[in-house]
Amino acid sequence: MNRIFSMVKTQPIWIFVIACFVFFSFASPYFFDIDNFTNILVQASTIGLIALGMTYVMINGNIDLSVGATLALAASLAVGLQDQVGISGAVCIGLLSGILIGGLNGLIAWKTGVDAFIVTLGAMIGVRGLVFVYTDEQSFYAYDLAYSDFGASSLFGMPVLALIFILLTILLHLVLKYSIHGRNVFAVGGNRDAAKEAGIRVGPHMLLNFILVGFLAALAGILLSTQMGASTPNLGRNYELWTITAVVLGGTRLTGGFGSIIGTLGGVLAIAILRNGMNMLQVPSFYVLIVLGTILITVLFLDKQFGEPQGQGVKA
Repeated sequence: MNRIFSMVKTQPIWIFVIACFVFFSFASPYFFDIDNFTNILVQASTIGLIALGMTYVMINGNIDLSVGATLALAASLAVGLQDQVGISGAVCIGLLSGILIGGLNGLIAWKTGVDAFIVTLGAMIGVRGLVFVYTDEQSFYAYDLAYSDFGASSLFGMPVLALIFILLTILLHLVLKYSIHGRNVFAVGGNRDAAKEAGIRVGPHMLLNFILVGFLAALAGILLSTQMGASTPNLGRNYELWTITAVVLGGTRLTGGFGSIIGTLGGVLAIAILRNGMNMLQVPSFYVLIVLGTILITVLFLDKQFGEPQGQGVKA
């Protein structure tokens, strides 16, 4: 019981998730349905996958604004190259593009000392331009049904996309909580100079986390394109903002050193449930933006008022 109270205290987003769940269950007769719950998980999976990697980067005290553009490039490559190298080859190239972009972002931030915000802002603009050049501003369509069928497939009664999201959430939670790398994530974000003095190789460590978020952004883009059976050059636009919002709602501090995968999961589900529930009530989508914006500002205000926590923060 004490553990539950502790989690609620450090990750209050779950109170909001439960409140939304209860409210929409009474407000709509269709919300409390197993098919709708799996639909929410599928809808949450795209931003959720990116948010998992972004949590590592933001606890480090960095940020990555290029994830939306990385998503679009990976999806375009995975769909556009299928005729040349087949589905497996195209998917591997798409994933590799995310790894390379993440690695390049991390390497520049490490070697030049330029703030990651500026580095990834430049990458966001440049990669999005590269997507438009590669696609010639046209959408690509997957003509092999095996590709689009994957996005609609299920395993043990659960959509495969939701299962991938759940499994990666569990894996990255365990890594952050129990591994040496996870402890170093908090140490670097809490005090970078102290981390160096403790023998942590800060540069390579941050590079690895940027590669992680780049890979997950590419994976999210490819999985999204399997749902659509296509890719568009505008795919993933503003996803970086949704992702950062989910991570911050989950309790990760913009200044670094504090956060958790469990909190991020709560932030992702809060957004997905709110959007799903308001859509069922036929509420115009822009009201969701108003609600989320208000909640985000409130969270940041309360975070500022209560100040920084002692120690390295939540590692759950």
